Order: sequence, then C-alpha cells, then structure tokens
Amino acid sequence: MPTHEQDDDRGREYDLRWADSAERKEPSARARMLAARWKHNPPGPVPFRPEPGPSRPRRSSWVSTVVVLGVVAGVIVLIGYLNTRSPY
Repeated sequence: MPTHEQDDDRGREYDLRWADSAERKEPSARARMLAARWKHNPPGPVPFRPEPGPSRPRRSSWVSTVVVLGVVAGVIVLIGYLNTRSPY
C-alpha cells in the first residue's frame, strides 16, 4: 500500500513536468523592469572590448628593483644603528 509520502512525491514530480512543459514562462522582475526602461530609452551599443583608455606609463623593472633594495638596505642600517645604541 503506497504511503502518503510516496503520493506526495509523485504529485510533486507531476507538477514539475507540467511546469516545465509550459509554453511561456513569466520573466523575472528584473527582466520586466529593464524591458519597461528600455522601451522608452533603449541602451546604446556596447563594444565587446572597450578601447583602451589613457594609462600611466609603467615603471621599468630596474627602478622597482632599486627601490626594493634601497628599502632593504635602509632597514638593515636602522637595525644595526638600534643595536649599537641599546645596552645589552
């Protein structure tokens, strides 16, 4: 004898097949909002890849290397200075 739970699953399966076979599905709220907005003010064409805008010139790699080495040398000198001033 089928249980109530099995009947419920069969009914749910039937409902899903019926809903999936519907001819037209209602659009989402966002789709309806955009359709209403675009009806009076359609969007302009958007390029697939926009043209590159002005960019700042890139630093060469040697400049970055000099900056990093300078900071490392400064930290080493600072640590050495602090070690000579502090009593043991």
